[in-house]
Amino acid sequence: MKAALYDEAGGYYNRSDLKRWGRKGDYRTSPERSELFAATFARYFAKLYEELQRPSQWTIVEAGAGAGDFAAGVLRTLEDRFPPVFEATRYVPVETNEELEQLPQIEAGIFFSNELLDAFPVHRLIQTEDGIAELYVSLDANEKFVWSNGPLSTPRLSEFCREYAVELENDQIIEVNLAIDEWLTRVAAKLESGYLISVDYGAESCDLYDVALRPHGTLRAFSHHQFVDEVLAQPGDYDITSNVNWSQVQKVAARFGFTTVEFAQQDRFLMDAGLLDELERALSRAKTDADKLSLSAGAREMILPGGMGSSFQVLVQKRGS
Repeated sequence: MKAALYDEAGGYYNRSDLKRWGRKGDYRTSPERSELFAATFARYFAKLYEELQRPSQWTIVEAGAGAGDFAAGVLRTLEDRFPPVFEATRYVPVETNEELEQLPQIEAGIFFSNELLDAFPVHRLIQTEDGIAELYVSLDANEKFVWSNGPLSTPRLSEFCREYAVELENDQIIEVNLAIDEWLTRVAAKLESGYLISVDYGAESCDLYDVALRPHGTLRAFSHHQFVDEVLAQPGDYDITSNVNWSQVQKVAARFGFTTVEFAQQDRFLMDAGLLDELERALSRAKTDADKLSLSAGAREMILPGGMGSSFQVLVQKRGS
């Protein structure tokens, strides 16, 4: 998965010949679907700035900034509506762990990510009659990639299963995202005081590893907004993802002094953070009926039952006083 997504030459996220975002790409994230997403979060960031006692300088780090739609929307809203916050803000997009390592320590600020954790490489585990094994990628007689069972590649996997009380049924498959632990360790080393805000799709351990809900795990691939039948068929050609374990994110961050401030479905979070007020404001500025229709459609998609917002969650964690 790491090679398929991040290889310097052929990895999905590094290929210049692929269009990943937008209607003609493989997926569209919330900032691309509606300007209201960034505007609502900018409003929420301004609230957090007040709760941090209005520091003279603070930093917003966006991990996995992609095409920059979210950054542009946040900065535009802060400049227009919250000038003191805008003046105090240093906005830093970070795409790689190497860029994260190079960041100086941040005295006060926010680490924000949207659909980042689900793209970290995972280990796949399967329950066999002889115990838990790991799924590896092998070649069959026709030199096609196939799954094969093998021993666990690291003792951290068995430790993970013990820590999160993972008990599997025979032939059940799950994913374990150890890269989340590593990323949170790096973030904790950089943020002295402030907020860690993660937006993604996932579940807590008890639901994520429920055999009745997900007997074969959550690993999947997307191409042109459609599921790919075989994840191994054409590595590097499409996005590969798996659901986030929110119990893990909360527990690991807690080791570094982060406490959970809020954990909610994205639709409810955006409503509480003022999305409808942002919609009203945007509609009052819209110049055409088409613009108004686009704004209303984007808002509906994020907050109506069964829409995109109901399948995502927002986790807000705080460190420091």
